[in-house]
Amino acid sequence: MEKQQKYTIGIDLGGTNTVFGIVDAQGTIVAQDSMKTQAYETAEAFVEAGVARLVPLISKVGGLDAIAGMGIGAPNANFYTGAIETAPNITWAHERTVPLAKMFSEQLSSLDSRQKEPFPVRITNDANAAAMGEMAYGAARGMKNFIVITLGTGVGSGIVINGQLVYGHDGFAGELGHVTMVRGKEGRACGCGRTGCLETYCSATGVARTAREVLAQTDRPSLLRGKPAEEIESLDVSIAAGKGDEVANEIFRFTGKMLGEACADFTVFSSPEAFIFFGGLCKAGDLIMKPIEEAYNQHVMPIFRGKAKFLVSGLMDANAAVLGASALGWSE
Repeated sequence: MEKQQKYTIGIDLGGTNTVFGIVDAQGTIVAQDSMKTQAYETAEAFVEAGVARLVPLISKVGGLDAIAGMGIGAPNANFYTGAIETAPNITWAHERTVPLAKMFSEQLSSLDSRQKEPFPVRITNDANAAAMGEMAYGAARGMKNFIVITLGTGVGSGIVINGQLVYGHDGFAGELGHVTMVRGKEGRACGCGRTGCLETYCSATGVARTAREVLAQTDRPSLLRGKPAEEIESLDVSIAAGKGDEVANEIFRFTGKMLGEACADFTVFSSPEAFIFFGGLCKAGDLIMKPIEEAYNQHVMPIFRGKAKFLVSGLMDANAAVLGASALGWSE
């Protein structure tokens, strides 16, 4: 009789740290460890070190046959190929395609001689992993159509339609952070090589840039003037707005308006039940969420108006990325 598989493994592979977690079906992390992502010269050395970290965690839950599979959330990860494709911020992957899912599968399978099939390992980008996590453990439980928008250093998105993540024909669908919001020379330069992308306005770095621009255009008093303009971060804007600073609130209204207008456009192709926002900017609460919803209902087609929910992630803690990745491990 086969042992019941009660757990999955989730790996959050970031530019600085990689976090490993063993997760049960209720979304509880029962064992966890981490290591520095950039401490290894090659992908092979990274995987070997990662498996060494996983072995004691796996032992704690009864061995590999108690685990259904493993999911990895990583930058530039392609679900179809199982690879990280030229990730610019990872030293051992910035100039090559790394078949990371296969590499981990082979190493983990070798731990148990009774393992007849390759140990299942799946990989996707961090925004798609967040969407999987919300569907399995968070705000999207029971939903079949929703969009997760991650607001961090960049703007990412995970699109779920009829209960399935949208990957597109090549595995890279869903880059909603790179829809064009301001066309022509007035658009801000984006790291993707284009101009006017949503990410350049509504990411944490975009909010900080808006703050610098607003402060340069006005002499109104603001708590934000308490530090050099080039040192202002999105957190400073959030703190100032929370204290009633009108300039900071204006910045959030601008950001929320742009996000709301973008969501109004996104609605026409998937008619989501909800937009779920994930990331540090969401901690501003209604200061950012209210302008988003107001702009959405102002600009969306009338047949969609008032239907979508605007929610903050149900996984807003340090373990969210691991939970999101682990949800891939349950996939068949």
